[in-house]
Amino acid sequence: MTRYVGAIDQGTTSSRFIVFDRHGDIVALAQREHEQIYPRPGHVEHDPLEIWRNTGLVMREALDLAGLQPSDLVSIGITNQRETTLIWDRRTGQPLHNALVWQDTRVDGLVAQFAREGGKDRFRAVTGLPLASYFSGLKLAWLLDVVPGARAKAEAGDVLFGNIDTWLVWNLSGGSDGGLHVTDVTNASRTQLMALKSLQWDDGILSAFGIPRAMLPRIVSSSEVYGECRAPFAGVPIAGILGDQQAALFGQTCFRPGEAKNTYGTGCFVLMNTGAEPVDSNCGLVTTVGYKLDGQPPVYALEGSIAVTGALVQWLRDNLGIIRTSDEIEPLARTVSDNGDVYFVPAFSGLYAPHWQESARGIIAGLTRYANKGHIARAALEATAYQTREVLEAMAKDSGIAIKELRTDGGMVRNDLLMQFQADILDVPVVRPKVTETTALGAAYAAGLATGYWNSPDDLIANWGVDHRWHPGMGAEQRRTLYAAWAKAVERSFDWTTPRD
Repeated sequence: MTRYVGAIDQGTTSSRFIVFDRHGDIVALAQREHEQIYPRPGHVEHDPLEIWRNTGLVMREALDLAGLQPSDLVSIGITNQRETTLIWDRRTGQPLHNALVWQDTRVDGLVAQFAREGGKDRFRAVTGLPLASYFSGLKLAWLLDVVPGARAKAEAGDVLFGNIDTWLVWNLSGGSDGGLHVTDVTNASRTQLMALKSLQWDDGILSAFGIPRAMLPRIVSSSEVYGECRAPFAGVPIAGILGDQQAALFGQTCFRPGEAKNTYGTGCFVLMNTGAEPVDSNCGLVTTVGYKLDGQPPVYALEGSIAVTGALVQWLRDNLGIIRTSDEIEPLARTVSDNGDVYFVPAFSGLYAPHWQESARGIIAGLTRYANKGHIARAALEATAYQTREVLEAMAKDSGIAIKELRTDGGMVRNDLLMQFQADILDVPVVRPKVTETTALGAAYAAGLATGYWNSPDDLIANWGVDHRWHPGMGAEQRRTLYAAWAKAVERSFDWTTPRD
């Protein structure tokens, strides 16, 4: 009997379930979007119950599309939007507040407070992360301070914390009836609460943030059998967890130090495998756990996180209405031959790597009467490529390794105009693999390795293949001129807001 591996891919805008075969090819896929909630400028929330409902629906829909039963699955892996923070009642399973999404900036006052007391890098030596509104720890501290009764219940062990991976595993494995409360090392490394070298919660940071240890999940490997699903997927092992960007690194089979990938999704995330030892960053990147297989040492990575890339296309669609669907962005951008000297810095939630400017806000620079919506569309796409170059230059300085090619994945890699411009502005080839759903594929690989569906990482490397390679064709002077103008626009976005205490 032919069997498969399933992957839950719970992202910022949608939840998906993808079924893969032994070759890493997609057998079935189902997807549902969930609501983006914006209570105030800079606040971004999700309804955890909607996410859980949608997850269950897409799991059943994907199997129905392929004519499969849960028993046809060897195991299930989970990949998730990282840093998105929620707390819920252990007894009832009810969230105490909407989830605070990774893009949410409401804790910028807390960031400023802790930075005044010890500098933005006061926890970097332990966690690999600077103080920023991005990570889960301060979001959790905010929830404990704001939600009535949450702190007392948390100290008693009656309120649980997790990123979305923890929420899904807990519900899949029984919820309030014995659900597993775990998170893997990659997600734990994004909370700013875990020590990178020990892979354990750090008591000093928990004390500083005022977070009770009783509410934290148990930290586990990225690939091991954690437990089994309950009905309707009863008996199917849950055997892989990876934060979405680490899952893409794993799915792209970047198993050797120096190999790097960029995922083009709601944001952009560049990760480079740095091997068995964490590499400190002096250039605005973060040090993170890349993955950890059961019984093996962790593999570390340098990461550059860009908050807004694909989300900018959605903003043009939903807020400005200059396109009706996201797929219309490329034809619109092709109506002009260049950007018309228009630059779009999408600092909607501040700027992440390598700048880490919470007070930055989005700007469109260089507008004249000549500019039209085609130039704005082109500038929006080019913004993704410019931000990627900023991160890769920082990565080369930190690691001492200049990339020879960039492996890409995510929804935006279908945009040929963007991929060609990315190769042009980087001056290195850009590669799209045959299977572009590498985030879900990485979760499936982790689950399949843990249950013997694949024997070793060598089996996964054998599955990887090239779909298309873009080569740079831009002259050096044009590249220099465009990038210098981008840098000028970025500077204009700085210090737009004042942090709130």
